[in-house]
Amino acid sequence: MSLPLPDIQSEADIKLLVDTFYQKVNEDELLNPVFNGFAHVDWARHLPIMYDFWSSILLGSSRYHGRPFPKHMPLPIDATHFQRWLELFEATLDELFAGPKAEEAKVRALNIATMFEYRLRKRDPLSLL
Repeated sequence: MSLPLPDIQSEADIKLLVDTFYQKVNEDELLNPVFNGFAHVDWARHLPIMYDFWSSILLGSSRYHGRPFPKHMPLPIDATHFQRWLELFEATLDELFAGPKAEEAKVRALNIATMFEYRLRKRDPLSLL
């Protein structure tokens, strides 16, 4: 019998979530080419930004001060990419965490993916995000 999974409670939890998720992204045949082939993500720079982003959203740290949407506009992505991103994110959460914050993370990720995919379909250059 396994122990129940913890909920997201700390910066260490955020780091574990982000690192584990992006490891999956880097191994994914659909998403890897976008992140590493097209965008040439500098992971040493990108991961701390993602820690700040998710810490701000889930822990209220207010460390993230950016506009994530414009960076996604030039990417060759569509609804299938957002669906896969969401699947990997939710799978990572389910592997590592359980509880209200983990569920909130799923809702937030769904909202982000839905809005980004919609706005990219429209290619709205006047992004407020």
